[in-house]
Amino acid sequence: MLRFKSRARAAGVFLAAWSTFFSAVAAGNAFAAPSIHFINDFQVAPGVYYREFVLHSSHGQAYGHLLVANLSNPHVTIDLLHSGAVSERATVSQMADAEGAVGGINADFFDISEGRRHPVEAAGATVGPAIANGEVIKGAVPRGQRFGPALPPGTSTQDVIAVGTDNVARLERLTLFGTVSTPNGKYSLRALNQYALPVNGIGAFTSRWGSASRARAVCGTDYQRSDSCTDRTFEVTVRGGKVTGIHDSPDYGPIAPGTVVLVGREQGAEQLRQLRPGDHVQVTSGLASADHVPLRFAAGGFPIVRDGQPLQGLDDHVPAIRTSAGYGDGGHTFYMLALDGSKVDRPGLTIKELAEVMTLLGADGAVDLDGGGSSTLVVRDPNSDKVTVRNHPSHGAERMVPEGIGVFANE
Repeated sequence: MLRFKSRARAAGVFLAAWSTFFSAVAAGNAFAAPSIHFINDFQVAPGVYYREFVLHSSHGQAYGHLLVANLSNPHVTIDLLHSGAVSERATVSQMADAEGAVGGINADFFDISEGRRHPVEAAGATVGPAIANGEVIKGAVPRGQRFGPALPPGTSTQDVIAVGTDNVARLERLTLFGTVSTPNGKYSLRALNQYALPVNGIGAFTSRWGSASRARAVCGTDYQRSDSCTDRTFEVTVRGGKVTGIHDSPDYGPIAPGTVVLVGREQGAEQLRQLRPGDHVQVTSGLASADHVPLRFAAGGFPIVRDGQPLQGLDDHVPAIRTSAGYGDGGHTFYMLALDGSKVDRPGLTIKELAEVMTLLGADGAVDLDGGGSSTLVVRDPNSDKVTVRNHPSHGAERMVPEGIGVFANE
């Protein structure tokens, strides 16, 4: 368990709007208690607040940064930050400024490096599903292909933190569905803009993928990311519903809007190999939510808090710099948290401790996001039109990442 040290607040008092907001949506939770010491706070925009805090864990002192968004305010929304392509990366501050967010954090774990595992370049794409402004961007890679800490029991790479079209946050599980209809038969679509295809599967790549090589998609297996790449592959380009190109192996380069590139491995490759230029092919795809709720935003992350309680089986041994997102008040309050990581005396939190912190902050549900050098929280100062990095990234500067979570305040 965490041990929190209460210290006197810095000079000054909380903003009246801040106090009113939290007494309304979080009465009785950690914000009213002295267990977490907040040392800085301000209103970023109406309905959006920033706070800095310090706490003591079993591994030493930790410093954290928190963004809180009141989703009951119709002008406050949450959405995906990205560079427009799944395989492209930018800093969180670059993405936030480009998209007009008033704050944000980094999001899902991603294919950051292949090292010596495979003779291909890292794709740079994230592990889990993604939805931006209601548009399905990508699906989830197989469990054995993921990056990040071990998944807790009962969780999946398909798990996301999401906000529906009702502007209510929730934990969801998004399953890819789709078909590839050809003159030779109808096949299941097993992947969408993913750095890894299921064994024997067919995956689709759209203009949302970017220009990165698709070769990584046929490496590893559903059970082990480091397994070798298969040479049983085939690629088909479909434009306007017709096959316009075929290749024996996955290619690279930008994909034009309206064009779909199909990549198959093992059995999926043999199914695609039957196609010829001019054949009619129809590809459909989507993400099905477990609760059948239309979603405006979703980002991959594994659950650490559900129904206001930390999940069973969370690691309580390895501290690290962490990022988390969660929600409280029936999904009407959204939390974004990142830890400082620039000093050797700030080892961070275990995943179990992170879950405990999120519950103390008022979260009913929360996910763990990419941490370490990726952990970043940015906020737009009240008198500026650009965001500033509020935490201290582990390597002294922001890491370029494929996705973030942004908060928008459209007055």
